[in-house]
Amino acid sequence: MPPHLSLSRVLLRLSLALLLVCGAGYGADWAAWRVRTAHGHGTEELQVSRVTITPLKGSKEEYDFDGTDTATCTSSLLPQPFQQAWSTPCWWLARHPQVVIRY
Repeated sequence: MPPHLSLSRVLLRLSLALLLVCGAGYGADWAAWRVRTAHGHGTEELQVSRVTITPLKGSKEEYDFDGTDTATCTSSLLPQPFQQAWSTPCWWLARHPQVVIRY
């Protein structure tokens, strides 16, 4: 390795490059989601089933089916800030349609 490139400098440059690539990827996903939202296609509502898990004595759990509900999701690759919270991407919610609430 050349003397001007120490291991710490290489690691620093690699970590900065990774941070830059991740930030640019999220920024591009956010911009595409904002364009879809402006055209009225940025969010969807999907049916999800809700299950509540309540702990009992003796390390047992009680499962209560709470019925189905609609959940709002964003049509983006990554979670986006939507209505004062982070919204789940639709591709994730479609593959995981069961919402589990643990007490």
